[in-house]
Amino acid sequence: MIQYVESFIRHLGEKGLSQSTLESYERDLRQFFEFASRQGIQSVDEIKKLHVSMHMNEMKQSGFTASTVMRKLVSLRSFFHYMVKESLMEQDPTLYLESPKPKKKVPQILSVEQVERLLAAPDLSTSPGIRDKAMLELLYATGMKVSELTSLNVEDVYPDMKFLRCTSSSGKERVLPISSISAEAVSTYIHRIRPQLVKDEREKGLFLNNLGTRLTRQGFWKILKKYAAEARIDGDITPHTLRHSFAAHLLEDGADIRSVQEMLGHSDMSAAPIYSLLTKKAMKDVYQSHHPRERAYLTMSKERNGNDND
Repeated sequence: MIQYVESFIRHLGEKGLSQSTLESYERDLRQFFEFASRQGIQSVDEIKKLHVSMHMNEMKQSGFTASTVMRKLVSLRSFFHYMVKESLMEQDPTLYLESPKPKKKVPQILSVEQVERLLAAPDLSTSPGIRDKAMLELLYATGMKVSELTSLNVEDVYPDMKFLRCTSSSGKERVLPISSISAEAVSTYIHRIRPQLVKDEREKGLFLNNLGTRLTRQGFWKILKKYAAEARIDGDITPHTLRHSFAAHLLEDGADIRSVQEMLGHSDMSAAPIYSLLTKKAMKDVYQSHHPRERAYLTMSKERNGNDND
């Protein structure tokens, strides 16, 4: 059966896949066929959906994460699809097999106090500090992705009118409001610092590096890591952390979820579990504040507790 694996790997190699990807496919397939051999299977035609399912369950019991099991299943799907296409097997045993669902990781959310420390970290007596302050303020003020931030051109931002235009990777444009603090920070950067950085007048990028070219996502990542350490914020802080914090803080303060969804450029808010959790909390607060019976109960409870303390 291993000869089919070797044939499949050669096929993938001809399609231009990297060596590391080919090695990953081969490891996954060899692991499966070792399992199949332990089940007494001697021919690929003996492999059934049950055997693939048993292999997946064995990996889960061995401690493999759902995402790893899913990746290995992708390797098996590709292999068996190739085998059927080449008439080396009659049926694909993975055809109707349900993929394992990885647990959704709740994103890290900074507290308002942590965000304040982070935004206060840049040294405003230096040119890089003024630029970095503008970037951090803008990212937290809008909830943009870092790719959207670094893609901004000077003409996209209107500090005096407190709004900007940003374009997603899919080409969808949206207009976002910006806070007074972020507008002031960006205006200061544009008028005082950017002229010092720009080397070519044709450069349209808003945020530039020391070479006078558009700052990259990786460049911003390093900047964020630096300030997170200076602000003594523990955990793996990423640009997306500010995006999630932006949304969480708005929702906690009672913002309409559809408005937040539109600002983030999300087509489906349920994709991020933290938002649904915060929405449930907000609904509970609204219910307790506005339902007549609930208000009456809370009032009675406060009065009763007050009397108990007398």
